[in-house]
Amino acid sequence: MYKFLVSFFLIFLSFKSFADTKIPFTLDWKFEGPSAPFFNAIDKGYFKSAGLDVEISPGKGSLAAIPKVATGAFPFGFADINSLIKFLDQNPGAPVIAVMMIYDKPPFAVIGRKSQGINVPSDLIGSVLGAPPPDGAWAQFPSFAKANGLDMGKIKVEPVGFPTREPMLADGKVDSVTGYSFSSYLNLVRLGVPENDITTILMADHGLNLYGNAIIVNTDFASANAEVVKSFLGAVGKGWKDAVSNPSSAIEALAKRNPAADKTLEERRFKLALSGNVMTDYVVKNGMGNIDNTRFEKAINQLSETYNYKTKPNAKLYFTDMYLPMGGFKLK
Repeated sequence: MYKFLVSFFLIFLSFKSFADTKIPFTLDWKFEGPSAPFFNAIDKGYFKSAGLDVEISPGKGSLAAIPKVATGAFPFGFADINSLIKFLDQNPGAPVIAVMMIYDKPPFAVIGRKSQGINVPSDLIGSVLGAPPPDGAWAQFPSFAKANGLDMGKIKVEPVGFPTREPMLADGKVDSVTGYSFSSYLNLVRLGVPENDITTILMADHGLNLYGNAIIVNTDFASANAEVVKSFLGAVGKGWKDAVSNPSSAIEALAKRNPAADKTLEERRFKLALSGNVMTDYVVKNGMGNIDNTRFEKAINQLSETYNYKTKPNAKLYFTDMYLPMGGFKLK
């Protein structure tokens, strides 16, 4: 009887320990619409039922989120996989890898105004393009230009700051800007630019093979906690599926963490990200989370057009599907 009680107690402690597992999770950006599904997974109890106590922190870009995970300060993060590839090239052996693709298409875009003659990529020739030098979309612009046969020498590039990017476009001081599709678009709307005057040229729809943001994990943590990683991703998948079917509920979860958020605006931002970056034909058919290996190899090669690899790139160092269920996560 004593041995039975001891065994039961140990099992209870083990279960309680697992149930109380605290998981810090860092985003790449502020608490905005596209991050709502993660908060939704908390409020719907998906993490809790997996035995996880998840705390989400805002970020200041992928370049800040990736080192947080690589150092072990956060076991999980959300970051641009292209930035991750470059980070691992510059820091060989760093313990971080992507384990679940969220943005099947990156939000890198050129946003222009039809009234200023911008409708398709070829219209950029002879125009003025506003681009913040550190902008992720601007970093990929040369590959986009090459894929569309654009002579960059015939495009006047105006360096602009992030805060002045959309205001300059709204004031007609530039004809287009580089930026994230869902953010720049809504910033222009808030500035009073008529929506029927805004052109969003998503680079992924015009020759860019790159992927976007993914869940990343510290590999040392993952090696020691494989089931935790699988449970975390399972809860994320449920949070996204629920958000797809009920966006308003997911935005309510976001608003609890960001009371200053304009819920109507953030729901629009989420839906723009969902339609433009998440719910692609590939994801509808194959589920969320996984990647097409052939396309990923092309993406890695395409990065070399704007980045000089220090070591030979290896796709297996950047992404693994070992923690994902077969067939990914169906969102509908």
